[in-house]
Amino acid sequence: MESFKTLLIDSQDGKVGHRFVRMTRDDLDVGDVLIRTAYSSVNFKDALAATGAGKIIRRFPCVGGIDLSGTVVESADPRFKVGDPVIATSFDIGVAHHGGYAEYARVPADWVVPLPDGLSLFDAMALGTAGFTAALGIIRMEENGLSPAKGPVIVTGATGGVGSLAIDMLAQRGYHVVALTGKASEATYLRGLGAAEILLRQELDLAKIRPLESARWAGAVDNLGGDILAWIAAGMKQGGTIASIGLAASMSLNTTVAPFILRGACLLGIDSGYIGEPYRSGVWQRLASDLRPPHLASMSRGVAFDELPVLFEEYVGGKARGRVVVTLGGA
Repeated sequence: MESFKTLLIDSQDGKVGHRFVRMTRDDLDVGDVLIRTAYSSVNFKDALAATGAGKIIRRFPCVGGIDLSGTVVESADPRFKVGDPVIATSFDIGVAHHGGYAEYARVPADWVVPLPDGLSLFDAMALGTAGFTAALGIIRMEENGLSPAKGPVIVTGATGGVGSLAIDMLAQRGYHVVALTGKASEATYLRGLGAAEILLRQELDLAKIRPLESARWAGAVDNLGGDILAWIAAGMKQGGTIASIGLAASMSLNTTVAPFILRGACLLGIDSGYIGEPYRSGVWQRLASDLRPPHLASMSRGVAFDELPVLFEEYVGGKARGRVVVTLGGA
């Protein structure tokens, strides 16, 4: 059987690394649907996994890439037929099941979503897990009562994939978006996405966060965790809602119950990894319609498969911006 190129993550003497290797379809993990991969993407999680900077991989060796889009080649599930364009993200893909950094992928059918009308396979990966997560956070917050009339929404980790896409989606829906970033040089980029205000992390005094700060935020999309999340919680308005999405700064949260009891604030955990159907397909349908970010093309760039190793270092080093789409087979 003809071999194909993959990016394999492995561990040698306790050190995690990655390399390009060739595999065959017989080497792939079991699953109901075989997909000819057109595109994948780069997420912070991918960079942590491939470099070993985070304990992401749950089995070695494993083909990296938590996202993929492509065309069905074989299917043992009646929901999908040969030639169908599809998306597969999250679950165990790229961490405990061979992932999207390969020209072919085989996955369980329950992990596969039909490509919605209005999205190309490239668009799907420009969104990827980052777009799905941002959209899920916004949907969950709005289900919890958030609306533009309630007040400002702060987005942390603003120049990253989730942050950039969240700003774009929220601004399009009429929210007053405040972008929190450590990169003063990216103010023009963030305003271009729709941020009404730019707040620099280095200007915050996180040494002593009071149980309740001045009530400012109606909503928050937090990618950082740690002291930033504690500071946001203390500053929530009455009935405010926080979508907790990431832990790029810290997994810890040292706060009090004051904002949750005295102001009725809500902290929503956003599980984009394992949320199932029909909710998952519903989020993708929203991404193809009313939640489609208007600046998706301008914040995204395509790269060749061979460029991945350099990109991982950019992400781990905090130098990434927007979204990166990796071409495997194209479409």
